[in-house]
Amino acid sequence: MMPSHAIAGEETGGDPEHLTRTARHQAQVDPLAALRAPGDPPWDVYLTGTVFLDIVFTGLDTAPVRGTESWARGMGSSPGGVANMAAALARLGLRTSLAAAFGDDHYGEYCWDALARGEGIDLTPSRTVPGWHSPVTVSMAYEGERTMISHGHEPPPEEPAPDCPPPARAAVASLTPGRRAPWIAQAAREGTRIFADVGWDDTGAWDLAGLADLEHCEAFLPNAEEAMRYTGSTCPKAAAHALTEHVPVAVVTLGAEGAYAVDRRTGETAEVPAIAVEALDPTGAGDVFVAGFVTGTLAGWPLADRLALAGLTAALSVQEFGGSLSAPGWSEIGAWWRRVQSLDTQNPAALRRYAFLDPLIPAHLDRPWPLRRAVPTIGFGRNA
Repeated sequence: MMPSHAIAGEETGGDPEHLTRTARHQAQVDPLAALRAPGDPPWDVYLTGTVFLDIVFTGLDTAPVRGTESWARGMGSSPGGVANMAAALARLGLRTSLAAAFGDDHYGEYCWDALARGEGIDLTPSRTVPGWHSPVTVSMAYEGERTMISHGHEPPPEEPAPDCPPPARAAVASLTPGRRAPWIAQAAREGTRIFADVGWDDTGAWDLAGLADLEHCEAFLPNAEEAMRYTGSTCPKAAAHALTEHVPVAVVTLGAEGAYAVDRRTGETAEVPAIAVEALDPTGAGDVFVAGFVTGTLAGWPLADRLALAGLTAALSVQEFGGSLSAPGWSEIGAWWRRVQSLDTQNPAALRRYAFLDPLIPAHLDRPWPLRRAVPTIGFGRNA
């Protein structure tokens, strides 16, 4: 455990070069290396939201039964909530800045330490809130699905997003029906490209006019059910085309069928099938998908390649448990790519779909597959 948030802020916050070195050490590949130039924004991606402590139980054969005790074969803990997206972006080599409130309890210290030191994420815009209990989510994974129980106190009265978001190439926003987030318009005016997703509309209105900040967005990435409800379409692909009347790029995730995207400005469409994997825990897969798409977009790739990377990173993530724990880096991507190329049964056309990975992955990233990560646990100290 780190001694205090102040030490973490002094050592990492506000020092893009230090954070960049840390992130590159973690990611091992900089997908924007060829594009970087003097005068660029210090951060590739900015985001804001709520950080949870996630405690994940895996290895359950069935859902817990009322009145009985269930034993899980696996357990892990990690920062969750908006931290899932932040970690996924950082592991793909993007310089990531996060504005969030952290409790001053041990949970908050653990999450701050894991993000700042472990992932190289800039927490300069974040703050510690005295007396505030960190939100906690317990997730139980079984049969390829998950059940979650969350606990949290009223959030701090001040918005975690600063009045002036830091300069960044892009920002990821979660849109809330019926409510604007002023920082989105401000960031867009400064030239930041906004990528947005959305949660389930509990009001049942499903009114695109209620997503007022969509007008500032570069891309919108709902799932198929959300896209069809917002557009009144009966087909996810038709919904994607309808959404481009409101946003330049629409990406609709199709679950086990992959994803479909439309770019209104270029006329491109792309459909990439899902990669068949044995899913352990889907927690955070949507965040990882968005991170992959943002990475490919900032790197200037064709729409199909962006979609392929997004789907690949999401597929790799569901084979591990936990949100930020499961986000793959370039080592995992490289190991997967070397592995599938070595299989005689692979479809050559399918291999060509991912050939864009070849110039990105150095030979030294070739590691045995499958990879297993160490699982961080709150109870052990740094020297344990």
